[in-house]
Amino acid sequence: MSVLIGPMSPAEAVRCAELEHVLFDGEDPWEPEVFLEALAAGHHYLAAWEGEALVGYVGVVRFGSEAEIHTLAVAPAYQRRGIGRALLRAALDHAIGATVFLEVRTDNESAIQLYCSEGFKMIGIRRGYYRPSGADAFTMRRPAHPPRRDQQ
Repeated sequence: MSVLIGPMSPAEAVRCAELEHVLFDGEDPWEPEVFLEALAAGHHYLAAWEGEALVGYVGVVRFGSEAEIHTLAVAPAYQRRGIGRALLRAALDHAIGATVFLEVRTDNESAIQLYCSEGFKMIGIRRGYYRPSGADAFTMRRPAHPPRRDQQ
């Protein structure tokens, strides 16, 4: 079965929050209201579906020539199948022409490898960024990219 990626709707906020609690328990996972507020603010959030199952999501906000990846998550049973990369690329497509920033836990090696493979570089460290654990985060940046030929 293939994964479809499309705009996140408010109806999906509860499922996204459920995934947050599975993936980020102990790190102040987002509640449905956070997703609803992001959507209401006009931020660009996408959901990944396999059949009837919401299996991942990504959120990006763009401010002129800069953008920030707010969140990227894939359900544990669906990881290592290219869904995270597809979500990241869809978010980056929204940010064409913008420099993109994100934070990632310093111990999340698979995410760091993904981001590096898509052109992100580490530019700093934020000590104690994640709460309540106090885990550190790398700040990463990807320079602005022009549209790919297939997007023009």
